[in-house]
Amino acid sequence: MNIKFGKKDGIYLAVIGLVVLVALRVVNSDSGSHMLGHSSANGMNNSQSTSELQMNEFMFAEMMIPHHQQAVDMSDLALKKSTNPGILDLAKRIKDAQSAEIIQMQSWLGGKESNSMMNDHSGHSMGGMLTEEEFSKLESALGVTFDTLFLEGMIAHHEGALDMARMIKDTTTSEVNNFGLNVVEVQSAEIREMKELLENL
Repeated sequence: MNIKFGKKDGIYLAVIGLVVLVALRVVNSDSGSHMLGHSSANGMNNSQSTSELQMNEFMFAEMMIPHHQQAVDMSDLALKKSTNPGILDLAKRIKDAQSAEIIQMQSWLGGKESNSMMNDHSGHSMGGMLTEEEFSKLESALGVTFDTLFLEGMIAHHEGALDMARMIKDTTTSEVNNFGLNVVEVQSAEIREMKELLENL
């Protein structure tokens, strides 16, 4: 059976072919840029969309930002109220390190602490966080009582962070993976340091 195409039919086919070709190029371009974003040896860069983060990475960052902020607030109190050289040195290191890490995590979320793609924490909790009552008690404490409450509170706080770091143990994003490994290494060492300080009060 012979099929005859008129001039108009040829134009229609050409237009359809052009649309399909453009669509394929767009899909391949998006796919390629997405893969490049994940395979970069330097981890996430400034142009990387937050949509490329895995859900567990979203949850970790959104939960760890306020968790870190409380550690910074506790350290600020220690720098104002404690006279113990070991605690003062520790508090400054915690404040400096975790303030920088907050900025780093905010960059993953585009500078936002909350993202509409992550509406719940799927059963995860921010372990070790002081309640309002516990924080108020720390604020009003003095001397050795303050030092004791600070160290006990920060030990629990750090242990909570170690537990939270398990959320990203299987991440394939290099920057997030390095962040998690650093949290475990640094805060584990600080827990040992704080337990020793507590014994020597």
